[in-house]
Amino acid sequence: QVQLVESGGGLVQAGGSLRLSCLAFGRIFSINAMRWYRQAPGKQRDLVATITDDGSTNYADSVKGRFTISRDNAKNTMYLQMNNLKPEDTAVYYCNADVRLYSYSTYARNYWGQGTQVTVSS
Repeated sequence: QVQLVESGGGLVQAGGSLRLSCLAFGRIFSINAMRWYRQAPGKQRDLVATITDDGSTNYADSVKGRFTISRDNAKNTMYLQMNNLKPEDTAVYYCNADVRLYSYSTYARNYWGQGTQVTVSS
């Protein structure tokens, strides 16, 4: 079994910064792509940023230039550095990952974390 655990959320004023972390643990052979999603109250869950196993990144237009996704493969951990936060960034942020469980199979199962709340006050 694999679990993803987010941390680092909280309350911050507009213009401030937060760093989210996502730790994956359990029966893991390797992790392919990892992603951050967010969901504001009453809205759909949106993709914020993606990082592949070789470090390639992609961002939603709304966070480009402000957020940076990174990962430490040795620690099975992903990060999201969020700078110049805006009230519209307020949401629950979820970690998502494609995890290979076995060395003999290329199949990767998708997992979600439980989410961490980020609140940006104006």
